[in-house]
Amino acid sequence: MKPHRGVLILVLGILGIVACCFCGPVAWYMGSQDLVEIDAGRMDPEGRQMTQIGMILGIVGMVLGVLAILIPVVVILLTGGFAIAVN
Repeated sequence: MKPHRGVLILVLGILGIVACCFCGPVAWYMGSQDLVEIDAGRMDPEGRQMTQIGMILGIVGMVLGVLAILIPVVVILLTGGFAIAVN
């Protein structure tokens, strides 16, 4: 039986939220893969809760990262559109 990677996934999920970096999708991917392994009985089930929490934090971090990119783009586009309309 393989050891769980719950601590690593949890740390990556936290980094995905705090730093809004690309650790979020990695935590999401690794967490989903490990949950499949745990459900199949090939990985230590003791880390299931940490893996789930890390995966959820990874999803939240990814959403925050996407919003951090999209909101300034939308603001710039709207501001440019208003500037063109005024002229």
